Parts: sequence; structure tokens; C-alpha cells
Amino acid sequence: MHTSLTEEARVQYRVHPPAFLDGKAKLLLIDGKLVPSVSGKTFKTYNPSTGKVLAEVAEAGREDIDRAVAAARRAFEEGPWSRFKPFDRQAVLLRLADLVEKHFDELCLIDTLDMGGPIARTSAARRRGVALLRYYAGLATATHGHTIDNSVDGDIFSYTLKEPVGVVAAINPWNGPLGLAIWKIAPVLATGCTMVLKPAEQAPLSPLRLGELCLEAGVPAGVVNIVTGFGEAGAALSAHPGVDKIAFTGSTEVGQHIVRASAGNMKRVSVELGGKSPNIVFADADLDQAVPGAAMAVFNNSGQICSAGTRLFVQRSIHDEFVQRVAAFAKTLRVGDPLDPQTQLGPLVSDTQLERVTGYLASGKAEGAQALSGGQRITEGALADGYFVAPTIFANVTDSMAIAREEIFGPVISAMPFDSIEEVIRRGNDTPYGLGAGVWTRDIGNAQRVSRGLRTGSVWVNCYQAMDPAVPFGGYKMSGYGRESGTEHMEEYLQTKAVWVKNPPEKR
Repeated sequence: MHTSLTEEARVQYRVHPPAFLDGKAKLLLIDGKLVPSVSGKTFKTYNPSTGKVLAEVAEAGREDIDRAVAAARRAFEEGPWSRFKPFDRQAVLLRLADLVEKHFDELCLIDTLDMGGPIARTSAARRRGVALLRYYAGLATATHGHTIDNSVDGDIFSYTLKEPVGVVAAINPWNGPLGLAIWKIAPVLATGCTMVLKPAEQAPLSPLRLGELCLEAGVPAGVVNIVTGFGEAGAALSAHPGVDKIAFTGSTEVGQHIVRASAGNMKRVSVELGGKSPNIVFADADLDQAVPGAAMAVFNNSGQICSAGTRLFVQRSIHDEFVQRVAAFAKTLRVGDPLDPQTQLGPLVSDTQLERVTGYLASGKAEGAQALSGGQRITEGALADGYFVAPTIFANVTDSMAIAREEIFGPVISAMPFDSIEEVIRRGNDTPYGLGAGVWTRDIGNAQRVSRGLRTGSVWVNCYQAMDPAVPFGGYKMSGYGRESGTEHMEEYLQTKAVWVKNPPEKR
């Protein structure tokens, strides 16, 4: 395992703190203006590589949520946004895409500093971030209803209209601050809705900067409001009677609270929640592809991905060899300062997340699992003050262990053997979650049987975590409902109105 040469990397790649991090407190974006919270409270966001304070951020309370929702309501019903045609909304999205592309180096650096994503990973997200905005720009002019030939007596014509659902509350986690913010903002702008976005308190900075770019792109005041804060702000937003829809990405536990809170005014809800995804390797797989594929299905973003393939099922005849190869691969990964472009794994996002992950490492060992690589926090050298965990693969795991059943959200693989396709489908489905799954095989029949048999929202065959703006993503079971990306995503932000027109009788 390698660690980064921080100073050399900073000199070589000329990485400097972005101008956005100017030492001033970061404010709320409400009704087109940057404003402090009503209470004047702020909170600190930390650099997880060093544990040091990165910025002070305004802490929104209930009064701030009221202000933001009121601004979004005015913009939806009274402001110029309500008069924007599809062409105009498309133009705004295209300008925003251009601005995101222009400022992407700054945005990805903010994410690297704020949540610890390696600069190689955050900068590689440029194509996806820009592509999402341009994809939804295209859909802005492609939304339409239908004419329906009804069977009602008389000369009655019927058709449907697609209309924006209204004010959207968007609540995001911390594991992809910029990309997730774009994923929420883009369909809102495409459909003509307005929104209040609450990013995670652990990594709020790039969404705030994105909000500034929205204004620069010509998004009218009140259409996109961004409020930073803690659970109180999210709870107030979820229950707010002025909100028409909630779009939430995060843990299943919080998602359940949000669903309950939505009942007050029967909000529309879409939730993308947790996962404990099976990644299945058959004996006939191309092992040279499957080894790094299985490893990075979990170790990417230090395991902080909801659809990570953390339950690794390997056909028994190759199990021992394959697991040893994955462990050997894990030991070659470069863990270190995320500002170094050679770094492959950065820190976990916070000390709280570090405590959670190391707790599972201890639990796995206590239950009899064997760590073939990693298994501990990195406590030596330049990384000692950060929240770094070595990439870990556990062998001798059983289905009943906590590390095999509960979402860890860290760089931890639980490897288990299987014998038959029927068995692995059954065991793969033996979880409350159903977000993603992987299958590695040369046999298209096996690939199809497993893909059909697993109750998950996405199945990747001989790859893992492939994403595209045109392809829907979402979960089954406790992993949530609703879809993001694709034309299905637009429907989450639209109402369908039926219109009946009876032609008057002809005058004689």
C-alpha cells in the first residue's frame, strides 16, 4: 500500500485553494440572495484528510426553511419562472452546463477538500456532471401529454397535460456533493418546478458554489434555494406544508422519517436509500477483469457509495484463489492525500463515519471473519490525523454476520463462496435492500437468469457502477422507490392532468 507525497503533488500539479474558500462564512442562498441564517448560527465543515476546519457555514433553522419555501412558492406561482417556455428553461440549463464545465476544476477541488474524494475521481466526474445538465436540457423541450380517443357518448375530446409538480424539497447525502446536487437541480429546472436543496452538513460547499452558478446562468431568484444545516432543517423541510414533493437520497432510516413526515399534505416522494449489493463471480468469468472490478465496486470513493458491491459471492471452485487476488490487489492501492492525483482512496468523510466503519471492522473480527487485507484505520505517518481506513477484504464470512447484512459505507468487502445459480440468487435476495448487483460470467444464460432473478434496481454484467444520464437508477424494497436519470426521472417532477372538452351543439 502506498501513501501520497502531498507537497510534491501540490507543487507538480499546482493545486491551490479555490477562491470560494476565502475564509468568509458561507451563507444561505434564498430568493436569489446570499443571506445569513435568521439565528446567526454557523457550523464548521472539516477537511477529512487533516481533521482541520475548512470553512464556517450558515446553519439554517425552521425560520430559514420558511423563507426558502416561500421564495420557491413565489417563483413558481408569480415570478418570471412561471412564464418561461420550454425553450427558455432549456437555454438556462445549457448555460449552466457551460458554467459548470468552465468552473469544474474549482468545483471538483472543493469536493476533494470538503469530503475527501481523490482529485483523480472528482475531476473524472466532469463528463457526467455536464452530461446530466445537457441531457435534461434536451428533455425540457420533449415533455408532452397525449390525445386519447375516449369512448364516452357524445362529441367529447380528451387529452392530457404534463405540469410541474410545484415546490420540491431536495435533501442530499455527503458522498457526492456536486454530482448529487446536479442530479436534483437538473430535472427541477427542466420541468419548471422550483426547489429548496439541503445538502449534507458534512460536505455543503460545492452545492453552495453551484447555486451561485445557477444565478449566473440566469435562473430567476427563488427558483433554486440552498439551505445548509443539520437534521432540524431537513425535518422542517420534509414536513413543510408549502412543499409539494420531496426528493431524498440517503440512509434508509432517515428516508423512513421523511416518508412519515410527508403525510401531512400528501407530498409526492421519491427516495434513493441504502444498499447491501451482491456482486457475483462465476468460475467462467474473466478473472483479470473481475478482480479489479470486484475490488473497485467497493473501494471506489472509499466504499462510500450506496450501491457498492459489498457482498462478494464467488463460485466455490475459484473462491480461495479469487479472494486472495482481490486482497493482493487491495494492497496495491494508493491510499493518501486526495489532492495527489495518484491517490486512489482518500479518507472517510468524518470522524463519525470513521468510528462507524472501524466498529464494523472490530465486529467482523469478533464474529470470526478474517481480514486478508486492511482491517484497520491507518494511524501512521502523514495520514494519522485524517480519517483513513485501509481497503479491507474479509474471508470466512457467513450470511448472518453484521458485516454481511448491514450497510457499512466504508472500504470493506465481505467474501463468501457459493455453489449453484439458484443458491446465489436466493442468497443475493436475502437482504432488505435492493439497489444494485453485479454478475461476472462469460455465460450469457447465467447473466440473464441472475439479472432476472435478483430484485434490484440495477444489474451490471461484467462491469460495475456504470452510469449514464439516459439510464434510470433506483431501488427495490428498502432501497427506496422512484427513479433518477432517464425519462422516468422527469415523471417524478410532473403531474398528469386530464382535460375533457365537449363540443357545443351546432347552431341551426
